[in-house]
Amino acid sequence: MKKSIWTMVTIFVLLISTAASASAYSPSLVHKTGTMAYEHTKYLSEEIGSRVYGTEGESLAKVYIEQQFEQMGYTPSIQEFHFTRRGTTFESANVIAYKQGKSDKQIIVGAHYDSVAAGKGADDNASGVGVMLEVAEVLKKVSTPYSIVFIAFGAEEGGLNGSNHYASQMSEEEVKNTIGMINLDSLAVGDKMYVHGSAGEAGFIREQALNIAEKKKLDIGMNPGLHPDYPAGTTGDWSDHAPFNKLGIPFAYFESTNWEIGDLDGYEQTEEYGGVWHTKNDTLAFIETAYPGRIQERLTSYSQVLSELLKFFGKTSTSK
Repeated sequence: MKKSIWTMVTIFVLLISTAASASAYSPSLVHKTGTMAYEHTKYLSEEIGSRVYGTEGESLAKVYIEQQFEQMGYTPSIQEFHFTRRGTTFESANVIAYKQGKSDKQIIVGAHYDSVAAGKGADDNASGVGVMLEVAEVLKKVSTPYSIVFIAFGAEEGGLNGSNHYASQMSEEEVKNTIGMINLDSLAVGDKMYVHGSAGEAGFIREQALNIAEKKKLDIGMNPGLHPDYPAGTTGDWSDHAPFNKLGIPFAYFESTNWEIGDLDGYEQTEEYGGVWHTKNDTLAFIETAYPGRIQERLTSYSQVLSELLKFFGKTSTSK
């Protein structure tokens, strides 16, 4: 009982502090691309910290994201689910916000909000959630060609549980109605910025994102295909795009890492420190000390490209 009371008090304090801090980067102020994404990344990783699935940290992050969507003017919904891992059942949830577009056909934009116990999950994946929330705010009153479903996935670590659950609940009609899925995961620290995508013609989302990056002179490229298992422009099924890929939904996947070092599979993010994700170094303090200005550049670049992609999606490329 004491633990339940303490949890309620903690969440109440979080709600108050969140409301107070939100005005610092209100869209009514002059908006500089990447600023809101950075503030969300900072709050999730530094104020909340580790967000392991099934813990209070993950629950607090869920509350924070839901409240941010509400403050933007969305009506978010909570999709609860449970899963069993190593004989233990855990509860988690996806936070979903829907934006109506000119068409009822939809694009899913997702990022997982949980983390591992090591570090504070600044890169993996407060950064992805930060960019998603910024773009959701920027586009709230913008007319978009397609409707957009923004999803903060719970419990990605240890089985892609949130995205698997969401995909499993999609009807056949909804799958056919989904033009594509865009996944944002670990954007802050890698040596290089990438956008991956489906193989063949289904990679049209990646191609349009690359075209936007080139026009804006942003240094976002694609996996060069040095590893035989991962042809140029593609990636593995190890993040939240995977369940949608299995349904035949074209995807794009933004990440920062380095596909030219280590085993050439994208796992080693940096030449100096190797992988930062899933280590004690996954903190805002480490990233800013080791790579001054890098996280700001990354968040700004991804926010620009994703915003433009969603505003003009399908107008210059072949769509599904």
